[in-house]
Amino acid sequence: EVQLVESGGGLVQPGGSLRLSCAASGFTFSRSDMSWVRQAPGKGLEWVSNIYGFGITTYADSVKGRFTISRDNAKNTLYLQMNSLTPDDTAVYYCRMGSTRGQGTQVIVSS
Repeated sequence: EVQLVESGGGLVQPGGSLRLSCAASGFTFSRSDMSWVRQAPGKGLEWVSNIYGFGITTYADSVKGRFTISRDNAKNTLYLQMNSLTPDDTAVYYCRMGSTRGQGTQVIVSS
């Protein structure tokens, strides 16, 4: 069974940083393309970033230069380093593999 468990969210001031983690199990993580997506209050799901099995990364324009996606294949864990956060980054963040995503972790950017 595919399982994705996100953690690391919280309340942070504008300009601050957070690192999200996603523990994966039930599939061959090292060979899988992984994504981060988010859902802001009252809005639809928004793609944030991809990392492919061979390491190539892509980002939405809204986060490019501020967020960094990475993976530790030895730990079956996906990360999202988020810097220079703004209130527009407030959302529930999910990691996703194919059509499966975890339960999400809440990020609130507010002073």
